[in-house]
Amino acid sequence: MSDQPLTMSHLSTRRQVLQAGSIGLLGLGMSDVMRSRCPADSSATKPKSVIFVFLTGGPSQHDTFDMKPNGPSEYRGEFSPIATNQPGIQICEHLPRLARQANLWSLVRSLSHPDNGHQSGTYVMLTGRRDRTPFRSSKPHSGDWPSIAAVAGAISTPRSDLATSIVLPEKIKHSTQGMFPGQFAGLLGPRHEPWFLDMTDKPHGYHSFSGAFPKYLYNLHRGNHSDRQDWRFEVPNISLPEGVLAKRFRNRIDLLKIVDRQQRQLGEAPASVQAEKYDRARQSVVSLLADPRIRQAFDVRKADPKILSRYGDNSFGWSLLMARRLVALGVNMIQVNLGNMGTWDLHGNAFPLAKDFLFPPTDQAVSALLTDLDQSGMLEDTMVIVAGEFGRTPKVFNGAPKVYKTVGRGHWGPCQSVLVAGGGVAGGRVIGSSDANGAYPLSDPQTPENFAATIYHALGIPRDAFWFDAANRPYRAYQADPIPGLFA
Repeated sequence: MSDQPLTMSHLSTRRQVLQAGSIGLLGLGMSDVMRSRCPADSSATKPKSVIFVFLTGGPSQHDTFDMKPNGPSEYRGEFSPIATNQPGIQICEHLPRLARQANLWSLVRSLSHPDNGHQSGTYVMLTGRRDRTPFRSSKPHSGDWPSIAAVAGAISTPRSDLATSIVLPEKIKHSTQGMFPGQFAGLLGPRHEPWFLDMTDKPHGYHSFSGAFPKYLYNLHRGNHSDRQDWRFEVPNISLPEGVLAKRFRNRIDLLKIVDRQQRQLGEAPASVQAEKYDRARQSVVSLLADPRIRQAFDVRKADPKILSRYGDNSFGWSLLMARRLVALGVNMIQVNLGNMGTWDLHGNAFPLAKDFLFPPTDQAVSALLTDLDQSGMLEDTMVIVAGEFGRTPKVFNGAPKVYKTVGRGHWGPCQSVLVAGGGVAGGRVIGSSDANGAYPLSDPQTPENFAATIYHALGIPRDAFWFDAANRPYRAYQADPIPGLFA
């Protein structure tokens, strides 16, 4: 199978021209992926899927999965723990659905790294590397380490001809700090970018709730937001690379319109015209995207009302429902950014915001996803892993009294909690512990490298796998062992 680009001399029929054009438009050059360059390893498991739920902004370990009810009041916060369905495991009272599913998931309470900044913390967690040597600035750079999603897409064994790695519903971008590094292909090169589905036009956060986010709550939390009813969450737009086709085609084009138009064109070709075999993946992308199941996977807002009621008729629910459908279609790695910058960054007014606006849709959507995967028999082969870029400070304080009326918590890289379910992970376990104040790991400390290795292991990527940069230099995928004690 050649990695050379297709030229007109390679294409002898109108059907082939249309199909090749579709590949260029959609940016889905499947045969360009270097999966075959991974050495064989008899210890590798069969290909599986991972849904990485990234809580952007950094949720508090104290107020979610590692509560300290016996700690000083300035540390323990306002919430109380409740028992789960597994003896000895307690989580926040405002996550009751997840509490009833503790047999399906396990917790890691000792993930630690040294970065307290949003950009650096995001970089470290999304790349799975504490080594920030390539980290040039707060902006993405071609010399950055590739994201976990990019590496997974490049070297995991494909389960279908659809993209192997997808990120939705939007990239991580701050209104003033710009696009965050760490979420792109970096050294892997642009052809190995995950497929970013930009589903929403909400600029930065607060898109998790159906209808308008109350204006008074905007003012309480950050201010400077409009009270809108027309939030977009729909089939993604695809940006054409600069120089592709004529200038008039370089605007953002609706994916389904492309497919509809080219499907009609293909249907007009004479029946006697047969496409030659030139690359199975390239040949099938258009038909895959025209498949009604693909349409359904994208068109989650038109799902059965009963399904939307279970997941939540909001972008948290829509995003995880889409992830579940994409897994069923054979996508290996799906990163879901639940909230953009600011959503989980609760420096003040943390407890009313979490209780009333963040915990309910998160608890509902994640628990619905786990239920669906479990009841369908897919959970065994699908890991769901939930984390942020860091935890929050042990001590409660008001980080900006002129902005917030009540207290919150600051950024805290040294300790955070991670929820992991499925993909061979045993339920009902707690890996590691934090100290009495929830500040530092007390036992079994884990790193972002362990975190990334856990995802790669769940995907069936061999332990001796490499990825290659544009200069053909090899890099080991695994920088550490998977988190011990998780897998049954």
